[in-house]
Amino acid sequence: MRLGTRLALGLGVLSLAVFAVVGTALTAYMRDYLQQQLGDQLKLIQTVQAKDAAAHGTVRRKPYYGWFTAVYDVSGDSVSLRRPADVPDDTRPLSELARAMAHSDTELMRTARIDGEGTYRLRGCEVEPGVVLVSAAPVEDVEKTVERLVTVQVVVFALALAALVVFGRRMLRRGLQPLSDMAHTAHGIASHDLTESAARLPLRADGRDGGREVAELRTAFNTMLEHIDDSLAVRARAEQRLRRFVADASHELRTPLMSVRGYADLFQYAAANEPAERERHLARLRAEAARMGVLLDDLLLLARLDSAEAEAPLRTADTDLTELVRQAADAFRAARPTHPLTVTARAPGPLVLPLDPQRVRQVLDNLLANAAVHTPAGTPVSVEVAVSGDAALVRVADAGPGIPAEDRERVFDRFRRVDKARSRDRGGSGLGLSVARSLVRAHGGDITLTTEPGATVFTVRLPLRGVRRGSGRPPGRRPTGLTEP
Repeated sequence: MRLGTRLALGLGVLSLAVFAVVGTALTAYMRDYLQQQLGDQLKLIQTVQAKDAAAHGTVRRKPYYGWFTAVYDVSGDSVSLRRPADVPDDTRPLSELARAMAHSDTELMRTARIDGEGTYRLRGCEVEPGVVLVSAAPVEDVEKTVERLVTVQVVVFALALAALVVFGRRMLRRGLQPLSDMAHTAHGIASHDLTESAARLPLRADGRDGGREVAELRTAFNTMLEHIDDSLAVRARAEQRLRRFVADASHELRTPLMSVRGYADLFQYAAANEPAERERHLARLRAEAARMGVLLDDLLLLARLDSAEAEAPLRTADTDLTELVRQAADAFRAARPTHPLTVTARAPGPLVLPLDPQRVRQVLDNLLANAAVHTPAGTPVSVEVAVSGDAALVRVADAGPGIPAEDRERVFDRFRRVDKARSRDRGGSGLGLSVARSLVRAHGGDITLTTEPGATVFTVRLPLRGVRRGSGRPPGRRPTGLTEP
């Protein structure tokens, strides 16, 4: 059965129990009240009848129709009825009450059944010593009144119970309608195709009826749907990134593979030619193989960094970050003499951090190479090392044209190139910034970008956990806190 029907039936059963208790209590109270009223009438009549019996020996005044009156002489256990008397054929209940009254100090009243007449209410009182007056009133009217009351109660309670169940079920159905709407919404969601990558759930549980509890359930339901929508959106973006990544990786690997195949074919025909041409083809084969190896190494590194189950490929050691920046700057000056580089160290002494020097050096080399590749010759490049709060900062800046607004959000995406027209030989595979960010995050830090025309700054933030700052400088190192040309 539906919840509304079960609640309505449960309400009906509870109401039936309440009606039964109320009816029983009301019937018992009414029976006691009517019997008390009958006793009061007997007492009032016996007051007059006792005077009549004292004056004439018997009761001459006739009682109510159906009532009986008898005067008994009681001597020990002997009981004799005075005549004339208006008594039934079965006088045993009256004589027993008279015998008991002769041995009692108070007036007695009891209910007894008289054969041939029915149930009567008996009351005895002593007229004088040895003389007892017994009056009997039928309780049939009382029982009929109680039976009529019970009948009325049954009919009224039955009608009330039926109305309560019918209208209560309607009210409960109306009150539970928001729950039915939410169930309908849930069925609609279940029938919705969640495999569509860009799909959002079009259904929501709305309405204002149902009270506070239903409103809380509706809010929780809609919050759950929003969470599902967000999860689906994240999954859709992840699937799109995966598809784009697979397509870009396939394209990037296809180019060197085709080059290797082409040069291998050329080498087959050039084997009998002069050694210089053969060496040139071999050099091109080695270059393409090396390029493909670098690309595969970057992809493998990104996969290991992205894997939650695999341990990050880091070999940490206490390393002077300032010295590491200087080494990267020296290598940049040797490889990129067309870009003047300035190094500024603002850290108070050697900045020793627990990090992987090879990987951090890879990050610095990628950022410096990115600044040289995407700026024209002669563009100044600067590197700054500083400490801010609980983090060490390395800023790599250039005075180039900046990054377009449409590319700033996706500049760290894999295989993302800002300059689409740049050749792969100069522009790289588009994995440098992705690798840099993944390596920095593996160290517990982050990398951010701020750019505008004439100033592009990549800021590497590394936490200062377990940092040791030296007070002096190691032998052979330049003093920190100065600017190097």
